[in-house]
Amino acid sequence: MNNNIYPCLWFDGKAEQAAKFYCSIFKDAEILSSSPMVCKFSIEGKEVMALNGGPMFTINPSISFFVMCESEEEIQKKYASLLENGNVMMPLDTYPWAEKYAWVKDQFGITWQLMLGNITEGVQKLSLAFLFVGEKFGKASGAIEHYVKIFPKSAVVRKEMYTESDGPMNGTLKFGSFTLNGENFSAMDGFGQHEFDFTEGISIVLECKDQAEIDHYWNALTAGGEESWCGWLKDAFGISWQIIPSQLSSWMSDKARSERVMKALMGMKKLDIQILEKA
Repeated sequence: MNNNIYPCLWFDGKAEQAAKFYCSIFKDAEILSSSPMVCKFSIEGKEVMALNGGPMFTINPSISFFVMCESEEEIQKKYASLLENGNVMMPLDTYPWAEKYAWVKDQFGITWQLMLGNITEGVQKLSLAFLFVGEKFGKASGAIEHYVKIFPKSAVVRKEMYTESDGPMNGTLKFGSFTLNGENFSAMDGFGQHEFDFTEGISIVLECKDQAEIDHYWNALTAGGEESWCGWLKDAFGISWQIIPSQLSSWMSDKARSERVMKALMGMKKLDIQILEKA
């Protein structure tokens, strides 16, 4: 199974504005397509969907972008650019885990972890990072194992756990990295009081080549979670996914049939390719 996995960012009317902002900061960046509802773009060669979904959901630090910066100049420049009308969560400085690191929230609410380091084999420039807090604290390690069992060509790359010397954090995940179908992800447990949790503000889109793949991922990811509408679901850890056919974008861009496809899609939970093809 070869799948396209990429993040979807939920905005209230500012999808294209945000996409242009990010494309101005990152390399290998371009707007791929744009409509009043969806703007697709790529940064550092990674596809991202920006969705104008309205005010229902907002983005928070539970899911952030992790960016490996290869020079002092690069991290300083990205830090300054992303802070334009944004704010600092952790200032650019030296920390026990990195010579240079920062965590910032940009003007659109997206959070970015910037770290100075080398792009070695198996390390990607840009990846998603999950922060497990509140009732989810302590579940990061189990989540990694759960996802790796579901996705082929996946692996646990690294797990660093807190120890007894870390007190109440003992046995939880300090930092973990893993791959799903060749895409890098990371996860951490966050101790303490946090006023956020996973929401539909950032979801993960998984494009599937046929109905068998849709069925596989839908069934595996809704186990312990919950179904939503239009191909959306929440997994056992509260992370939102969109399980869609890879043909959906072309169907929706066809003016002669997009309205019929949307009408059919709105009546579904798990998507049925046969019905969508006939719409």
